[in-house]
This record gives sequence, structure tokens and C-alpha cells, in this order.
Amino acid sequence: DFNERCVQCSDVNWGLTDEGKFYCRSCHNVTEKTREVVNTDFISNSRVQTISKSLRKREETDGSCEWYVCEGFQFVIKKQAEALQALGVCPQMKDEVLWNFWRCYLQKSEQAYCNRPARETVKTSSVCDSSTDVDSEPAGPSHLHLSLSESEGDQQTDCSFVSSTSKVSETTSVCSGSVDGSLYLKKQPKGKLRMTMPMTLSLCYMSLLWLREPMTLSELLRFVVEGHIPYFNVFQHFPERIKLRGADLKIFSVESWPEYEEVYNKMLELAAFLDLPRFPDITDSCFLHPDMLCMKYLMEANLPDELHNWTCRVVKKIGIGEVDFLTLVPGDKTRRKVKYDILAAAVIVVVLKLLFLLNDHYEWLLSDFAEERYKDNKEDGPYFEFKKWYWVLKCSLDVEQKKLDERKAKYLWRCDKPLFYSDKMKSKVLKRRRIVVNLQNQFGKLSGSVQPAEKPNPSSFLLSWSEENTDELCFHGHSLKGILQEKRGLLRPMNTVYWLCTFKLCNEKLCGHPAHYSEEKFPHTYNFVLMLFSFLLRIQPSYIHDEVCVIEHKLFNKKLCKKPKYKRGQRK
Repeated sequence: DFNERCVQCSDVNWGLTDEGKFYCRSCHNVTEKTREVVNTDFISNSRVQTISKSLRKREETDGSCEWYVCEGFQFVIKKQAEALQALGVCPQMKDEVLWNFWRCYLQKSEQAYCNRPARETVKTSSVCDSSTDVDSEPAGPSHLHLSLSESEGDQQTDCSFVSSTSKVSETTSVCSGSVDGSLYLKKQPKGKLRMTMPMTLSLCYMSLLWLREPMTLSELLRFVVEGHIPYFNVFQHFPERIKLRGADLKIFSVESWPEYEEVYNKMLELAAFLDLPRFPDITDSCFLHPDMLCMKYLMEANLPDELHNWTCRVVKKIGIGEVDFLTLVPGDKTRRKVKYDILAAAVIVVVLKLLFLLNDHYEWLLSDFAEERYKDNKEDGPYFEFKKWYWVLKCSLDVEQKKLDERKAKYLWRCDKPLFYSDKMKSKVLKRRRIVVNLQNQFGKLSGSVQPAEKPNPSSFLLSWSEENTDELCFHGHSLKGILQEKRGLLRPMNTVYWLCTFKLCNEKLCGHPAHYSEEKFPHTYNFVLMLFSFLLRIQPSYIHDEVCVIEHKLFNKKLCKKPKYKRGQRK
């Protein structure tokens, strides 16, 4: 027995990995100490479960093996981590941070790294009728629902408790290739957190945030949509010995784009479930700091560099650049959780409202005034004109939005690799697939459709602007002096008024949002700016509008809370 104390938590609670090394069940620290003598009493009294390299009994008919749903998710997370490493994320993200989070989740959910995994006492259904077997590609949701209803309905027979060493034919239903697939979709008991495909992205983002990597959540989801990170039809890359059937396809197949709000909320829920401590501090030198992100989004939106001074002033004035405000503390419900990319975009929108008002009238007057002012003084370089910027960005945004809509409309949700579950059906399915591909190619040639080009390399910038490019006007070096006036040695905006998006914020616990956004109720230029940043972040404009309302109330809090003074009337 290994009775030494753990160097990290000083606890004596050791288990064995599949490589024979001792690991601490309390903090998951793996030591270099290996087991030299096999003690049969120890093995019989304390079973150590791992899922990475366990011996499986294969079924002789189709070469499949016994596997659990968590093993499938482990393969998905591994592929996503490798893709993130290929995008430039530091190597310790996969081997240290993400892997420790995953092992902690398996232990908290009692699926592995514990004395008695929950899967050993899970009831599994017996083998369904062979007529319900799926022998071709996964069909739509209705077909999957049919398989689930058959596995949970009248065709169920007596249930029995099985161990992880029972045969595949006894535990694996034809309605579920995995051992626990059919029961995985059932309602989980309170306090349990079931892993899903969107939650795999939440786990990756949580690891990126822990390492303070320069990748926001919106950027991560954009790489997923562009195909740089495995997410859609990732199950087609599973090893050949892992066979998927009905319920498994319901778990691992994805037929919708990942939602920002869902992935973010699942990340918060997962961090609280794992009892993680306070995340590393987000300081002003981190890429996730609002000052850094504002600089990036100003460049991408083709706005003047001088606007960065104004965004920094707003960030400093309302205190959203403080470490305590930006750092995530899991489980603390008193703090308002920060969405770094949305926060930075909202700060830029507020600055544009401060300088140009964005009421469909004043910004055009300022453009004409800046144009006349530049004619009289051309020494300071070109002055920024909102009107010119609007038309340049609108043309570029319309083109890029059309490309995005076409790419989404042409996306094929069906996987390229056909799924088959026996050697008898393999030749039939492959032949059917070849016929379908040939027909698609022939119809494509007749219709004159162009084959999709090779996937471009991932980039942090959706829109790029350069002064060397003569086709499109770049506003980075333009000056704001055309709309500013000097007072007491300081440059101040000529605009002296401001309109609030909402006078009173909603209760987020009741409404779910601090404000409500309706496009027809706001000026066109304000909606255009929201649409621009919603395109860059690939989110709904309402998310940015909500953050704009919160920033405005912090910025003008004293004026909003100030009570009007009434003059005391004279008594007659």
C-alpha cells in the first residue's frame, strides 16, 4: 500500500491509474510512484475505474465493444483540445487544465475516479427487437425519437443490474450502441450535471478562461461554425469499434448552430458544479481586458484609433476595468458575470453615442461640419466623417452578411461518413452512398453550381482594413478634431446631450435581461452599429443592447438618481 501524503493536499487517499501509477482521489494529482506488488485484497476491496484504456470484450459479430457515453464525450473533448492547440493555444491547456477539469467532472458525477462508479448500478434495458435496428445513415429527429420510444416503451422487458464486465450482447441494446445511452437521456437527479455537446464547448472555454488565452467565447464559436474545431458530426470520427445507434445519435448529433448564451450559462453551471476556486485575475495586461478588446474591435470596425482614448476613459470612469469586476468567481451569485467581448463592443457603442449621438440627424450634421472644417485646415490629416464611414461599412457588411447567409444555407447537416452496424450492411450502405454522391455531382454540373472552395485559414479578424488598400477607405488614421472643440485646454465633444436606451433597467431575475430591444423603436444608425458588432461577434444585437443599457446607467448614475429640487412656494 502507498501511505505517503499527497504533496498538494496532504491527504492519503490514493487510487491507481490504468498505467499503474498512484493518483490522489482528492485533488487528482498523479505521482510517479507505481505499484510494484499486486495485492489481491486491495483490488477486491477498492476498485479503481478509468475509462481511457480499459479492456473491453468485443462482440464477435460486428467487432463492436462495450463503451459508455462519457467515453464518447472524452473523445470529442480530446479532438477539440487538439484543434485548439493547432490554432495556437498553449499546450498545457489540453494536458493540464482541460484534462484536470474533465477528470474532476467524472469524479463529481461519479462516472470514474471513484470507488464505485454510478454506471455499475445503472439499470439497462434488454435487447430490443432486431426489426428496430438502424442499418443506414442517421435519419432526422423523428426517426431518433421513434428509436427512443421503442427502447423505453412496450418492448422493454425485465431490467437487471449489470456490471462493467458483462457482455455487449447483454447490455447494449440495438436502440443504443452504448451501454447507458438509452438511460442517459432520462431526467437526471438533482445535483447531477449531464454532459452535452454544447457543454463540451463550455468546458473548452472554461479552460481558455483559466489560462487567460486571447480567445473570446464569440471567437471560439465562430471557429466551430467555420469547421476549425470539431463539433458537427464529430461522431463520424469515432473509432471503428465504437458503434452508435438510436439514442447515441440523439446525444452526439448536432443539427443547430451553437448559441452564445447557452454555452456561456453552461460554463458557469459547470464551474459551480466542479467547485472551482476563483479564476486567475484579469489584469490590464490580459487580452480579455476591455481596453485590449476595444482596441481590437475598433480596428475591425474601421474606426479611428483616437476613439481608444475615449473608450479607456469610459472604462476607467465606471470601474469595469477593475480586477475584481472582471475575474470570474464560480458560484458567487452576488456578482454580475462578465461577457468580455460583449462588454467591449458595448463600450464602443456608448462612446459613439457620446460623440455622435446616433439619432439619425446629429451625426449627419457633424459629418458636414467636419467636412467644411477640413477644407479650412488640411494640416492635421483627414478628419473622420461618420457619413463616409457609414457607407463604406454598409457596403462591406452587406457583402459579408450575404456570404455568411449563403454558407449557412448550403451547409449539409448529414455526415459524410455513412454509419453501419454490421459487415453485412457495410457494402449496401457504401454503395448507396456512392450513388448519392454521383447524383449530386451530376446535378451540380448541370445546374452550374460551383464547388465550395478550400476552407480558409482561421483568423481573429473577420474584416481587415489597411491604408495600403486603395479599393476601400481606411479610417484608422483619421482625426476626431473635426467634431471636437477645445475648452480649458481639453478636447471635448461638440455634442452636449445624450439619450438613454432605457430609463429604468429590468430585474434580470424576473425578465432574464436588463432591457428589451426592438429594432423599430430605435434610430437607424444606432441599429446599424449594433448590427455591425453583432456580425463581428456572431451574436444577437439584443445582447449588446443589454450591455449598453447597463453601462449607460453606470455612467449617468448620479444624474439618474438625482432628485429634482422644488422651490418652496410662498404662503399667501
